[in-house]
Amino acid sequence: MNEKALEINNLRKSYGAIDAVKGISLSIKRGEFFGFLGPNGAGKTTTIKCVTGIAVFQSGTIKVFGIDAVRDYREARKKIGLAPQEFNVDIFAKTRDILWYVGGFYGIPRELRKKRIEEILDKFELTVHAGKPFQQLSGGLKRRVMLARAMIHDPDLLILDEPTAGVDVEMRHDLWRYLQEMNKAGKTILLTSHYLEEVEMLCGRIAIINHGKIAAIGDKKDFIEGGHKLEHAYLEITRGEKNNESA
Repeated sequence: MNEKALEINNLRKSYGAIDAVKGISLSIKRGEFFGFLGPNGAGKTTTIKCVTGIAVFQSGTIKVFGIDAVRDYREARKKIGLAPQEFNVDIFAKTRDILWYVGGFYGIPRELRKKRIEEILDKFELTVHAGKPFQQLSGGLKRRVMLARAMIHDPDLLILDEPTAGVDVEMRHDLWRYLQEMNKAGKTILLTSHYLEEVEMLCGRIAIINHGKIAAIGDKKDFIEGGHKLEHAYLEITRGEKNNESA
């Protein structure tokens, strides 16, 4: 059994003359709840796009549970569930239909797909909303649907890009509960968020990316020692990087 859920080695990704990711390396252990932080434009979403095959990178390697994400793309992608920051769904489609389509994309047989969809709808308390078009759902319910869609094929690695953006406090706590339950059940989770308090609460290990490079990585305790909040360390690291580059 491969103990590394995700291995990124010397990843480089450019958009024309812009170097978005500059040779980053990191690994996430199986079963970890891992926080991936950084300012807007730091390279978080680009890294995720490279891991999931949405973006083609110039150099480096990515392995998902030991599977090369380029050479064996299909097998690697089956291991990943992605809930992106954007609502990239047909807004006129009903909740159940969104899940049905994605289940078909991953080749889940018809009868098993029906059963799986009902389980997922129940797990994320979406059953009463299953027949509603996506556009009619509240922001919090839309986030639940994105999470349910990411989980439909029961992936081993769940990647969440700003999963609670625009969600009210009550719904955010509901989403935290879902994530904690899944992680306790063995799911490996990679979380990006601008809500540093949720990263501090949920994640055991954290990496901070800035200007396309890993600026810091370590256990959560390394960032909050001395009674500090994660926010303090985050601002110190990212602002320090900016000051160093402009000097």
